[in-house]
Amino acid sequence: MSDAIKITTPITKDKIKNLKAGDSVLLSGTIYTARDAAHKRMIEALERGEKLPIEIKDQTIYYAGPAPAKPGRVIGSCGPTTSGRMDAYAPTLIRLGLTGMIGKGERSDEVVKAMTECGAVYFGAIGGAGALISKCVTSAEVVAYEDLGAEAIRRLTVENFPLTVIIDTKGNNLYRQIPTTDELLAVSKKNHETQ
Repeated sequence: MSDAIKITTPITKDKIKNLKAGDSVLLSGTIYTARDAAHKRMIEALERGEKLPIEIKDQTIYYAGPAPAKPGRVIGSCGPTTSGRMDAYAPTLIRLGLTGMIGKGERSDEVVKAMTECGAVYFGAIGGAGALISKCVTSAEVVAYEDLGAEAIRRLTVENFPLTVIIDTKGNNLYRQIPTTDELLAVSKKNHETQ
């Protein structure tokens, strides 16, 4: 990733406004892990008028539930969780100032709308590479909802965490830019017919 864009958290809107779907990024700094159980609790806390357990403005949430750390390691395997599981909660957090999300898979139209309205970016992490990703984590600490185990909110310090911009602040979506098999076959057929 020699051509990767290096970004250090917090992720301000100024830092992400020029990112484009498909850009490679090396992220360093503080991020938070949270999956659907933690997201549900955060939204319920907001509905009760309570303060969130973490400052959300300009933060990045990594959709992951890390495995326990092996002796001598900071964290266990921590690959990305399917992001769609957080889609019911993400627009609320984006509107509160969340600017970065890391996961895998498609996002709903409601999430993309909130991202374009508020200036947020969705990064893709490599699924199935949790052990490799864990080597980018230099510290990990549970900061909320410890009873959720792997789904507790953790504060991670990461260094050169390799990511790809999947959806940028303008709504450009890398998944939708990749041609389908049928589209590739149609182009191939058309090219063959013109030769």
